[in-house]
Amino acid sequence: MADADGGKRVCGMPEKVQLHVAMFLVQFGYAGFHVISRTALNMGISKLVYSIYRNIIALILLFPFAYFLEKKERPTMKFSFLVQFFLLALCGITASQGLYLLGLDHTSPTFASAIQNSVPAITFAMAAALRMEKVRLDRRDGIAKVVGTLVCVGGATVITLYKGPSIFGRASTTALNFAAPAFMAEGKNWTLGCVCLIGHCLCLSGWQVLQKPVLKKYPARLSFTFFTFFFGLLQFLVIAAFMERDADAWAFHSTGELFPIFYSAIVMSGIAFSVQIWCIDRAGPVFVAVYQPIQTLVVAIMAFIVLGEKFYLGSIIGAIFIVLGLYLVLWGKSQERIFATEEASIVSSSCVHDGLRPSAASLKASPNLAQPLLPSSTSESV
Repeated sequence: MADADGGKRVCGMPEKVQLHVAMFLVQFGYAGFHVISRTALNMGISKLVYSIYRNIIALILLFPFAYFLEKKERPTMKFSFLVQFFLLALCGITASQGLYLLGLDHTSPTFASAIQNSVPAITFAMAAALRMEKVRLDRRDGIAKVVGTLVCVGGATVITLYKGPSIFGRASTTALNFAAPAFMAEGKNWTLGCVCLIGHCLCLSGWQVLQKPVLKKYPARLSFTFFTFFFGLLQFLVIAAFMERDADAWAFHSTGELFPIFYSAIVMSGIAFSVQIWCIDRAGPVFVAVYQPIQTLVVAIMAFIVLGEKFYLGSIIGAIFIVLGLYLVLWGKSQERIFATEEASIVSSSCVHDGLRPSAASLKASPNLAQPLLPSSTSESV
């Protein structure tokens, strides 16, 4: 079933709404992942072992779905696909996961979540540089997307760096209390952790941007995910062969060590990863990345409910900025679709008036009619 504007419906829900709901729920999964991963590291689980077991479980879960559900739509495997899967795995699995865990081990879940809010800005810059994202700074839609992304990042930065007075509970001792790595344990290097997390963000942004052209040629999303994890697992095994030779590191010492691995494999590597790929395919990398700042807000809420932590003025201010920035970006993309529709209508009317029929080549050649990453009908691959 389809909407009046051509968008698909599932269970009565337009696909545009599905995309927003899916990305919102994914952020809850990622928020829990930050806390659970830090718990796993505190238990002493090896970073390499943690990633390898996570990817093994994800592959086992994905294989039957990828094999049976995509038999007809899965393209014939070519050497070029294998090379692209290998490189995407190197960027989005091996480097991203490895740098994240190393950075998390030297910092904190809150900081790891907050620094990932640089991903929308990095992704936006990469997509614009590769001309995958239309940026018109002479129009209000382009300005809104740029300003909205910066506001989102700014809101997350406020949550991280500015604590302020306590809103619920006893007031803090100072109204201008800037967050600091006070928990730093012996042997931890905050600077190293920050550098690793920044590298993680660069890899994550690159993965989000570079996988879109691959999906155009290889539209079987589940198989795409499976092969990406497969090559990521092989790369981790090669690294572990040289860096993790302690047999005891591969053993489970308590049932509590199993939960973080299964959570990261099922919720993150399985569900969230696949949903994110679907959203990138339908709406583009910038649409997915712009939801990243919500993670920080969700982590703060989870910490308040589960751990009893306080809400501070900085968190409230940051949350307002995040919501405002997200609205600006999505509004900008909506205005971009309106501009594209109006310009296409003008070109079509002009051709009809002159007795000509507009060709696809002429429309494509117009710089103002470039297809945005979030098209008017998200059921179309772009």
